[in-house]
Amino acid sequence: MATNIGIMDAAYFVGRSEILAWINSTLQLNLSKVEEACSGAVHCQLLDVVHPGIVPMHKVNFDAKNEYDMIQNYKVLQDVFNKLKITKHIEVSKLVKGRPLDNLEFMQWMKRYCDSVNSGLQHNYNPRERREVCKGGKEATRKSAHSQSSNKGSTAQRPPSSHNSRRNEASAAANHATHAAKVAKPSSAAAPAYDEQITELKLSIDSLEKERDFYFAKLRDIEILCQIPEIENSPVVAAMQKILYATDDDGTAVAEAQAMLSAAHEEVERLSPIAEVSEEKSSSETHKRKSISNLEFDAAGVKNLSPRQRLSDVSDVHCSGSPLMTC
Repeated sequence: MATNIGIMDAAYFVGRSEILAWINSTLQLNLSKVEEACSGAVHCQLLDVVHPGIVPMHKVNFDAKNEYDMIQNYKVLQDVFNKLKITKHIEVSKLVKGRPLDNLEFMQWMKRYCDSVNSGLQHNYNPRERREVCKGGKEATRKSAHSQSSNKGSTAQRPPSSHNSRRNEASAAANHATHAAKVAKPSSAAAPAYDEQITELKLSIDSLEKERDFYFAKLRDIEILCQIPEIENSPVVAAMQKILYATDDDGTAVAEAQAMLSAAHEEVERLSPIAEVSEEKSSSETHKRKSISNLEFDAAGVKNLSPRQRLSDVSDVHCSGSPLMTC
């Protein structure tokens, strides 16, 4: 079950048309824009579809017009998230403003979550009946039904005239109207398509800008880390800065950084015999200190001898040191 999904997940590439079709078919509504669901009531009922009975629908307000009432709906939604242990953060301050991109992203996440719970299937769920217990729920159902009937009525054809005296005139007028409709159809049909394409492009640009800012912030953090005095003179840091500040993208910066690291490694290996000489010198000094310590120990031993023992030792030395003396 997906509760936290990345910004580059496929769920965030679902178009507005698909999201609107999913909302309207699931809840039997007639929304024309995703931002019309900014009050939070639609989100609450979508969770009620996949988790029947867990959402207190009597606390949901479908007639929320101001931000205070909308925030109350999002409080109900947050309580349900806590019950279900969903860790998704709800940016209420952005959603209640009715911003298209923010509402689209959150609704894309809602669709992904609902699809992950029992594949988004609804069993014996009556969205209109459940909406009746909400404040403004009946009005929302009535408006959606009225909009659907208006759309059907506008597409219905007019019946032909029953008067025989005006049959020819009506036929001529119908032919003229059909010809005019054929001529005007491309321009009238193309306008909504162009508007939808423009909206999709704007959303794509916003998404790319967010991704750009995300990775730029990471590069800036690395740059600040490389400026720490303790490590700024390190060969690794110098190689990283070489790549960060490169102005071309032909791959030469990476090769130069690798060459810098190789040169630094060879320099360390070249200086390694000096370290060995230092080790030998330190071992020699250690041996000298041990010899001096032994001499001091012998002197201390002689000092502790009695006068008779010292005299005996001196006589032994004289006797052994001169061949002319006999002891």
